Amino acid sequence: MKKVLMTLFVLFAVVTAYAQEMYVGGGISLWRDTDAELSSFSISPDFGYELNEKWAVGGQLVLDFNSEALESYKNKYTSFAIAPYARFSYYENKIVRLFLDMGFGISVTKHKHGDSVTGFEVGVKPGLAVKLNDNFSFITKVGFAGFRDDYLYGRKDGFGVSVDGEAISIGIEYAF
Repeated sequence: MKKVLMTLFVLFAVVTAYAQEMYVGGGISLWRDTDAELSSFSISPDFGYELNEKWAVGGQLVLDFNSEALESYKNKYTSFAIAPYARFSYYENKIVRLFLDMGFGISVTKHKHGDSVTGFEVGVKPGLAVKLNDNFSFITKVGFAGFRDDYLYGRKDGFGVSVDGEAISIGIEYAF
């Protein structure tokens, strides 16, 4: 056990020493669809290391709460996902950076009165970062290209490219 902990500590120290910057960020969403009587709340923290000017590695956690009440039928479920990625920045000037987040995600959805559903996705999410100051950036990811199967219950399954209003995420990132 001591060897495992020491190895993890050394690995963390090496990655931190060679990283240009570490960053944390994420977003939250709250939505109420009055026609379908559907409410949802989601929080998605994001974290990572910039390895150099072009490459970063990171991950995103997603916690999603949904409840719907259609007439007398009530369905409540909670989804959790973890999605590691490699970020490739292909254009950058003093203010704007364009990037691609390439990775995969695994999710588990638990229904209040039912089974759990496990899903996954593999693909690319294009993004834009706008530097607000030395530490803060506005981050948006638009669309998805890849494959999904039962990922975060209620999302589209299958493969393809999606660049629609439902596939936009907005957040803030803090680099230190």
